[in-house]
Amino acid sequence: MSDFTGTPVNKYLPERIGKLAELSYNLWFSWHSQARKLFKLIDAALWEDVYCNPVLFLRRVCPQKLDTVAQDPQYLVQYDQLIASFDQYMSAEKWFQKQYPWNTKHQIAYFSAEFALHDSLPVYSGGLGVLAGDHSKAASDLGLPFVGVGLLYKQGYINQRVDNQCWQQAEYSNLDFSEMPVKPAVGDDGQDIIVSLTLPHRTLFIKIWQVQVGRICLYLLDTDIDLNNSEDRLLTGQLYGGDNEMRILQEIILGIGGVKTLRAIGINPSAWHINEGHAAFLCVERVRELVAQGVALTTAKETVKATTLFTTHTPVPAGHDIFDTNMVDHYLHQTYSDLGMERAEFMELGQAAGEGDDSFNMSLLAINLSGYKNGVSKLHSAVSRKMFQHAFKYIPLEEVPIYAITNGVHTKTWLAQEFADLFNQYLGGNWADNMADAQIWQRVEDIPNDQLWAVHQNLKQKTINYTRKVVKEQWLRNQESLETVLGIADFLKPEALTIGFARRFATYKRADLIFTDKQRLEQLLNNNERPVQIIFAGKAHPQDQQGKEMVKKICRISKEEQFKGKILFLENYNMQMATHLVRGVDIWLNNPRRLEEASGTSGMKAGINAVLNFSILDGWWPEAYNGQNGFAVGTEKTLACTEEQDRADAAYLYALLEEVVIPTYYEREQGLPLKWLAHMKACWRTITWQFSTERMVQDYTEKFYMQCINNYSKMILDYKLASERTG
Repeated sequence: MSDFTGTPVNKYLPERIGKLAELSYNLWFSWHSQARKLFKLIDAALWEDVYCNPVLFLRRVCPQKLDTVAQDPQYLVQYDQLIASFDQYMSAEKWFQKQYPWNTKHQIAYFSAEFALHDSLPVYSGGLGVLAGDHSKAASDLGLPFVGVGLLYKQGYINQRVDNQCWQQAEYSNLDFSEMPVKPAVGDDGQDIIVSLTLPHRTLFIKIWQVQVGRICLYLLDTDIDLNNSEDRLLTGQLYGGDNEMRILQEIILGIGGVKTLRAIGINPSAWHINEGHAAFLCVERVRELVAQGVALTTAKETVKATTLFTTHTPVPAGHDIFDTNMVDHYLHQTYSDLGMERAEFMELGQAAGEGDDSFNMSLLAINLSGYKNGVSKLHSAVSRKMFQHAFKYIPLEEVPIYAITNGVHTKTWLAQEFADLFNQYLGGNWADNMADAQIWQRVEDIPNDQLWAVHQNLKQKTINYTRKVVKEQWLRNQESLETVLGIADFLKPEALTIGFARRFATYKRADLIFTDKQRLEQLLNNNERPVQIIFAGKAHPQDQQGKEMVKKICRISKEEQFKGKILFLENYNMQMATHLVRGVDIWLNNPRRLEEASGTSGMKAGINAVLNFSILDGWWPEAYNGQNGFAVGTEKTLACTEEQDRADAAYLYALLEEVVIPTYYEREQGLPLKWLAHMKACWRTITWQFSTERMVQDYTEKFYMQCINNYSKMILDYKLASERTG
């Protein structure tokens, strides 16, 4: 395995500050502001130019500036303190070691098609990747014996550019892995680890890369190497790109190649976690391994099931990957032959019991070969039980074994440092180590209202400045008139109620719902006494024409005279942009069609920054909303006609803004919006602990990971229990 204490990324890096090299390759820096500050202090302008990428920063920084800080006593004090904190983090006994000291030698493997950790490693699309990244960070914080497996995409996901006609343009560029916090994984012989897959008429070779995420490792698979032909080198080119054949090959690489990767490295997990159906082929490979060792097929399947957890994230049937059985047969016929299975028997693994057809559903494959299943909110789990009931023959709907672990967010990544400083002062020094302790968050009532409001207003001004900068760069590129570009300086008012909407532009998320009655919206936004403004951001999938039409619609409306400067659309939504928006708006708008949002985590990120949610009662919000910590749009009643539902929800949204939200925001006592501040504190009391990945990963560990580990101990070691189960 790779050694992250090895070669510095800058040969001029003085020995006195030599651990900056190790720090640059550990994503721990992404959730510790003091670590990022160490780099910024060397050269602030360059740090911004490289988009806060420490590996690229150290490659480009002037040697003289490194020498300067290496001799600066004040810098060295901060450096020594930070390195001591980092070393202590990497070696200290954590939650898992304290709770399960006898299980620390077991490994938990987590497979995901994307991981969003930081923009210096842009191999993610959106919510699924952010969840996987936050899950990994929390696993590190809690000390789990955890390893991640994913793909390293040469071009990542799309870079979104919006042209002067307001059309989204998808741009791709090849990533330079040498400038990213990722290193080749190497074996004991010092050579790169390469694994191979047998495909029809050829062998596919996969290079393994390693990412250090705090205490845990993430392994990313890459086919863009000289050993492969030109077509196969493109297989890990784009995230969610290409056709169905490209997709199935990526999922074979992730699932089957991922298992082979862990074996090549010497990792033999006791628990396996499939994050969405993309990685479900890992179950097939594990069954094949056991059969090859002489284990009976039925016993092998039962063993794999007993040690596997599947998390589904998609409440819409069309969102699950489905492949034609002929395509599956083409790529996996040798595998099911090795298993001693007939074609029809193998295809049933990706189908509902007794409902064979010409399709192979990756979620059903995961369900059929996983002993544990969960959705990502209580409501989503109920929807999933109904969606997949046909896969559980003769089991009543309420007993379908798909349980709920509601998503969370990694607080240290998404919380503004200014709020962390407030918490240090009023919550006690141990709040960050006890994120999921509800009692600690009751202390937010001790934070003075004037201090809370001052911090929020400061963050809001930073977001406005950032928003103007992004729009200015976009308009300059599109060659807008000088008068138009100069006018951006007056866009957005810090005193105005500011709404944020930022997420994937899928149709069901209804980014344009607030424009249902433009005249009514115009009156709200142009009220001189109680003005309102809206910031939008989000990408549409390049093949989603309706999503791209929605981007165009909102962008064009933002340029209409009555909305100019009050509605803005920011292109190329990413983690950095999300960080600015969830910290610096007043309310977070989320209005999907009810029962179509699995969880949603952007509202959680806003909530931990005391930004009030203004949301449909879907996904996580029904569990969080208590009447004090935000606003609920609509009711839990769902109409059969989507057009009627859209009209009803829009009417409710406008009325709630007019009658409750706006008046509450602008009501002042002694110059402060005291009722609004009470809502902000209610966010902290109820959302921050309950919807943290610390709580989420603890739940996964206690409810599923330990079950898998215990089953592994019983079944893998002697197979007696598996044999009894299968007769």
